[in-house]
Amino acid sequence: MRLTLYTDYAIRILMYLGVNGERQSSTAEIARAYRISESHLTKVVHKLGQLGMIRTMRGRGGGLRLGKPAAEIRLGTVIRATEEDFAMAECFAGGACLLTPACRLRQVLADALTAFMTVLDQVTLADLIGEPRAEIADLLGLEPSHARALA
Repeated sequence: MRLTLYTDYAIRILMYLGVNGERQSSTAEIARAYRISESHLTKVVHKLGQLGMIRTMRGRGGGLRLGKPAAEIRLGTVIRATEEDFAMAECFAGGACLLTPACRLRQVLADALTAFMTVLDQVTLADLIGEPRAEIADLLGLEPSHARALA
């Protein structure tokens, strides 16, 4: 199984905001840090806002920040909300495979997907960004003094 870029960007946005703490961030700032297109991030930011994972504030002094504590954002929840399809084989999507009536692959893949999601459900955003956060903050080009304050 491979996660889409959309999901990858969602996780990266959340990690950036988690490391950045209470400081407001912009989509442009996050795009620069990751060296990816701001237009790609805009749709993801909108979705994360709808889900309540981030708060978006418009206008002067506006920006983005986490909508809830990093310890309350589960990786499995993010992935379920951002991936469109978990069909690992044609039979998952209602395809017309000749072997479907006798094939055991479907159950094996369903069990594997369940195990995969069970592991992801145990991981929070706080686990991903860890402590101290200074190393990730440095890699993202965040202010060193701010990173030390988070550590």
